[in-house]
Amino acid sequence: MALLTTKPLARRTVLRGLGATVGLPLLDAMVPAFALRAHAALRPAHRFQAFYVPNGMAMEYWTPRAEGSNFELTPILEPLAPYREQLLVLSGLKANWNYIHAGASGSFLTGTTRGGRNEVEIIADVSMDQLLARHFADETQIPSLELAMDQPNNAGACSGQLSCVYTHTISWRSPTQPLPMEWNPRAVFETLFGDSGSTDWAAREARLRQHRSLLDAVTDRLADLRRELGPQDRHKVDDYTEAIRDVERRVQKTEEQRDLDLPVIEQPQGAPAQFEEHLELMLDLQLLALRSDLTRVVTFMIGKEQSARPYPQIGVPEAHHPLSHHNDVPEIVAHMSRINRYHAQLFAGYLAKLRATPDGDGSLLDHMTILYGSGISNSTRHAGDNLPLLLAGGGAGKLAGGRHLRYADEPPLANLLVTLMDKLDVPVERVGGSTGPLPIDTLPGV
Repeated sequence: MALLTTKPLARRTVLRGLGATVGLPLLDAMVPAFALRAHAALRPAHRFQAFYVPNGMAMEYWTPRAEGSNFELTPILEPLAPYREQLLVLSGLKANWNYIHAGASGSFLTGTTRGGRNEVEIIADVSMDQLLARHFADETQIPSLELAMDQPNNAGACSGQLSCVYTHTISWRSPTQPLPMEWNPRAVFETLFGDSGSTDWAAREARLRQHRSLLDAVTDRLADLRRELGPQDRHKVDDYTEAIRDVERRVQKTEEQRDLDLPVIEQPQGAPAQFEEHLELMLDLQLLALRSDLTRVVTFMIGKEQSARPYPQIGVPEAHHPLSHHNDVPEIVAHMSRINRYHAQLFAGYLAKLRATPDGDGSLLDHMTILYGSGISNSTRHAGDNLPLLLAGGGAGKLAGGRHLRYADEPPLANLLVTLMDKLDVPVERVGGSTGPLPIDTLPGV
């Protein structure tokens, strides 16, 4: 038998051209020839994502009655039916800091027990995603992505006379350094695939004037690389680059429409006019970042706390935040539940793309842990108990889904964050005001 001595490509191989750096997905050619037989046994990366929904939940339409594996899919959860076996619904957890809307998002990933006392005092704790980002900083080009659908507001008071940073982000690099959430798809794309990673508008506009896509700058190098690869790898590269081209085309269209005279709530500056088009772009960019291993940590807010976005496309023309203060009127609660269900439906579409993306011996969804939910339950009371939370994904084999777990002793949400850190092989003693790990593998009776 002839010896296979071909030198493998480096795992972090990138294509470099004029102003462009494009990371590649895992290819067979990146595996040493003598280890090809063991390729299937390679351990895929375990990624984490937080998917935050604002303004609480219509809890009557969210919470399953039954516990364990026989739980029913409630009206809000029904869109997630195809992923039931990779869902872990959690009931009974409480917020560590329950101060109206500021505490909801402010403590969601930090587990902080207190925040500032006025609009200029800013304090929380290091968020879970940033603890992970520190760990993965040497393994990925981008330690973490912080993304949102709403334009940030980092000045003034937004909730209870506290700084707007509490309602506009869930990521904190330090107890006094909240991270802005990027809402502009063009900026996200250039952060992922540009050479400078700049989010400065003048720099992005200059790139736009070049009238060529980022991939055009690396065409020659890409052609050379394809000649070095086998048929299977060439197919992977072709699929990957076409996906990037598709995103680039839609981002270009977004920029062309940035000056349309439309209501700000319908078209944040630099984003598509339609909410669903903007969302699809943002989710596809996250998918690209995860599949190419540019990052393993993503936080995403489908809406900021106190979001006033209406949803006339689903028959809810009222602003979300005022509607969430339903005063427990059954008809209004039912009406609000349509927004909650719609968010779950959009989330399900994202899960479908993750499941359809091969990753090692499974899919990207198999190798992800996604925390979905809100930092408020009943928004009328700004309730911080019995938070609406679920985990989605296979957790790289470390999450047992298909269950609903109910905790009677009201453990803090921060305990779940400690457990997730351990599942991601980055164990910590505490996150914020945690009191210990949360048992999610087994509970008595379930």
